Amino acid sequence: MNALLCVAIAAGALVLGLVLGVRWGRRGDDATPARAEPVPGPPMADLLQRVFRSADEGLAVLNRGGEVVLHNGRAVELGVVRLGRPDARAAAACQQVLESGSSMAVDLSPLDHRGREPAAVLAHVRPLGDGFSMVEAGDTSDAVRLEATRRDFVANVSHELKTPVGAVGLLAEAVLDAADDPVEVRRFGTKILNEATRLGNLVTELIALSRLTGAERLPEMGVVDVDEVVREALARSRLSAESARIEIIVDRPTGLEVEGDLTLLVTALSNLVENAIAYSPPEASVSVSRRREGGWVEIAVTDRGIGIAPEHQKRVFERFFRVDPARSRATGGTGLGLAIVKHVLANHGGEVRLWSSPGTGSTFTMRLPVHAEPDDETGAEAIDTITPADLARRPAELPDRVGGAVRMP
Repeated sequence: MNALLCVAIAAGALVLGLVLGVRWGRRGDDATPARAEPVPGPPMADLLQRVFRSADEGLAVLNRGGEVVLHNGRAVELGVVRLGRPDARAAAACQQVLESGSSMAVDLSPLDHRGREPAAVLAHVRPLGDGFSMVEAGDTSDAVRLEATRRDFVANVSHELKTPVGAVGLLAEAVLDAADDPVEVRRFGTKILNEATRLGNLVTELIALSRLTGAERLPEMGVVDVDEVVREALARSRLSAESARIEIIVDRPTGLEVEGDLTLLVTALSNLVENAIAYSPPEASVSVSRRREGGWVEIAVTDRGIGIAPEHQKRVFERFFRVDPARSRATGGTGLGLAIVKHVLANHGGEVRLWSSPGTGSTFTMRLPVHAEPDDETGAEAIDTITPADLARRPAELPDRVGGAVRMP
């Protein structure tokens, strides 16, 4: 009996211990872990000062006496604070703000622009209370330049459109006056057609330039055969060359490839060829060659025309700029062709280069990143781009074949 009692007590104690152990374990799992001690951070005043100093705008705080009590480095760069003293215009604006209690804008553009100083600075001045005011200035040079470019572009477009539209009106009046003379009607009708064609070309190139400068998304780039670009560009220019009695010399196919859009590249190259034809004398020749130079594919268009003066070479890619305005208008030029070439190549990660000598001729070179190694290396060996030394020679002395090139039929 005593043995059974001892066994029962022992079993009860064991069960009780298990129950208490399970409950204690659950309590340990549910217990909230001890929180780590917070790491002390910088005081709020220090954080505010850091924000003040790192701001992209020029910030300066002035007291009632017009003295600078706080400013950041950007305020010095923008000329808001010089040698610890505020710009006189900013100080005057702060006094007006303190008197009126409302914010105002003030132009702090440098009166004498020099070197790397911003060309335009616009500041907003607001009261802070207790006799303090703050000047917040920003560099608006890009916006000012963009607005000036827009105004110039609109003015140039208006002028260029006005000329053919006015000519069409005058010629139409001449046709009405000469209604009984078939010869005069035909002559004036031909001029109206030419002016209408010029007007259409101008509108077309304006639309193309608008697309290239970001008004529309550019097409997806793909692998483009350089030989196909040359073939299509020369096909577009064939009629112009025949009308101007210009012979086009082109080198052999190379098999080179680039990343890009075929239509845009053909447009760029045809503009260069048309430009070379327009500025070449009758019976002259225009050469088109292509080659690989390191990681670049180069397509060169060389003419033996009037050339471009050094002071004009940097401006030929500007919109509506013409080296010879009278000659350009006589050939129907719009002044946008080279600007389109520049933007096409920029959008393809390339560039256009110019070599020219007055009275000798010019070479425009399209440079594009190469896509892959050509399959046939023999084609590359036959390429010889026209050099300035070749241009210095008279057209009659130029070889019939240029670096393996053959004349276009």
